[in-house]
Amino acid sequence: MAGKIGILTAGNDVPGLNSVIRAIGKSAQSVYKMEIVGFLDGFKGLIQNNHISLKGSEFSGILTTGGTILGTSQELPNQSFENTESLDKAISSYKHHKLDALVCLGGAEMQVGTLALSQRGLNVIGIPKSIDNDVFGSDYAIGFDTALSVATEAIDRLHSTAHSHHRIIVVEILGKQTGWLTLGAGTAGGADVILIPEIPYNLNKISQAILERNKAGKRFSIIAVSDGALTQESVEFFKRNREFNIRLRNGEERKEIEDRLDAIENDYADNTNLLSHFLHQKTGLETRITILGFLLRGGVPSSVDRMRAAQLGTTCVRMIHQGQFGILLGINNYQIEPVPLIDVAGKHKTIPLDHEWLQAARDVGTCFGD
Repeated sequence: MAGKIGILTAGNDVPGLNSVIRAIGKSAQSVYKMEIVGFLDGFKGLIQNNHISLKGSEFSGILTTGGTILGTSQELPNQSFENTESLDKAISSYKHHKLDALVCLGGAEMQVGTLALSQRGLNVIGIPKSIDNDVFGSDYAIGFDTALSVATEAIDRLHSTAHSHHRIIVVEILGKQTGWLTLGAGTAGGADVILIPEIPYNLNKISQAILERNKAGKRFSIIAVSDGALTQESVEFFKRNREFNIRLRNGEERKEIEDRLDAIENDYADNTNLLSHFLHQKTGLETRITILGFLLRGGVPSSVDRMRAAQLGTTCVRMIHQGQFGILLGINNYQIEPVPLIDVAGKHKTIPLDHEWLQAARDVGTCFGD
């Protein structure tokens, strides 16, 4: 089957995006003789019809390259539900190129844009990418394994300086909505305390755990904290205010207050300095912070991310050939399966509180502050 497909990478960049683009391009052109159009800077490029033609040479030498050769952005075609102009422009670009399908590589929020296009009748397929590994409907997202390795290595390196100076070292790891990356890296790196969004923490319990380590002769501690982790007091505060808002307000006023609470909660969660200051005051130990931040998004993708990229890219092309659309390609139990976009778009896969990773970390003595 000859035809034409479009590709875009939306949202934050992650290691392995170019590996997926390569897998799609090579299999589409060599097996099915398809043409490939790449839209630059995510959905923004689709909306503005900013594109390039991708031929064989463009897929050479990018397997191990970080970032994305197509560029990316946070823009969505349906950002304003009252204004469909961007969505209409995106559809117009699709039709202008006479595409048979569009492949969207994106995280949970970006798949909302993929779903919007699907609901307007376009043939679309989503591929999950996220260093947080939080895309609902898939055990695995492109970029996670590489970020996990980088975060673990950072914790490994920080052990020596923490031990030498008898310090508490707080390592902040990306993870606003979920703690998969922090939990995985913290467990693999032997962090003494792991703080994640799924488990609100008590500051006194953390300081108590550190003081008990000191009494046992362990004069340093490593704390791995997601930038979305919150104290128990903060969680209760926002819960009470949301309940109060629901009881006393309605309509636009309620939504406005809810949006403001979301913004405040998001800002407050990212407060590793407050955690560090409290622990210094409570324990008397020197406390230092290392924020890994966007370091986790860059660099050469791991072998696992490259293998998953090859799986997802080639399977995606087969799905297009078979006429299966409106789906996200999830990896579950090591197998790729199509999941309806309507079931996954915008949803974050949080860590179940009975998950084996959590149990394993608790069994080796890790403190979660609860």
